[in-house]
Amino acid sequence: MRVLVITNFMPDEAAPQRGRWVRDQVDEVRRRGIEVDLFAFPPGRGEYVPATRRLRALLRRQRFDLVHAHYGLAGWVAQLAGATPLIVTFHGTDVRHHLVGHLSRRLAWRVDLVAGVSRALFEPEDGRPGLPAVPGSAVLPCGPDLSRFGPRSRTEARRELGLDPDTSYLFFPANPARPEKRHDRAAEVAAACGADLLTGGSIEPERMPLWLNAANAVLVTSEYEGFGMAAVEALACDVPVLSTDVGIAPYALRGIDGCLCAPFEAAAWAAVARHHLEAPDPRVDGAARAATLSAAGMAERVIEAYRAVLAEQ
Repeated sequence: MRVLVITNFMPDEAAPQRGRWVRDQVDEVRRRGIEVDLFAFPPGRGEYVPATRRLRALLRRQRFDLVHAHYGLAGWVAQLAGATPLIVTFHGTDVRHHLVGHLSRRLAWRVDLVAGVSRALFEPEDGRPGLPAVPGSAVLPCGPDLSRFGPRSRTEARRELGLDPDTSYLFFPANPARPEKRHDRAAEVAAACGADLLTGGSIEPERMPLWLNAANAVLVTSEYEGFGMAAVEALACDVPVLSTDVGIAPYALRGIDGCLCAPFEAAAWAAVARHHLEAPDPRVDGAARAATLSAAGMAERVIEAYRAVLAEQ
């Protein structure tokens, strides 16, 4: 089987972690004997038409058994270039965005398999519509490469990052500039607890485990999430997670003592956070749950989807 993966999740200086989850999935699929080529192009309005032309030329020169696009607009590039059979995995913003979401819902009826990285993407969330219930739809998360994540000494992590070993830290792992991530909510919780708030956004993927292990707890205060990678990565490090009930969080955090999955309410969140801020080394039993959502496990699901689509051709 030869597969072409198409993505415009490209890292840059401001977001070095962007698209790492797609590359991790590609690596895991390759490890299982599937030949995968990668067609990547930068994000940006002016990139879609040139990418469509380059992809159309590539598809004329080479033969692929299947094409798998990540993100709705990358899916349109594949569809307009004549890619078939075509799977499109939707990741979140491509479904919830007020303009791109409309295009994604139209595309869902034009591909051979529409996939979301969580079931939440097929349902309305925070007043935003989800993907249509196209027959045969699938949930195909990417999942984190858990070989990079695991519990580490909190003291050593802080020392390596140049953080005060005695300060109480909460970690907001997203880019504060993205309004849907609701940095203001995380800041409100930190202020209520008297804790310092660490923020993500431009952290190299290889250093993310340090930031997770350095924190007393991780705050995911988003209005919506397609999947919620940071919560799973934190669980892999046995670090407590407080999250709104978005994306994969209702499954990932269910039944784990010390974690919270609930609509945002500053006082209630602060009460849970204080417990972790007062503990000398707050940890939760999260690694086993995170393992069920790993890149390796999710790659198996993706390969089964490939086989199913090809069997229908």
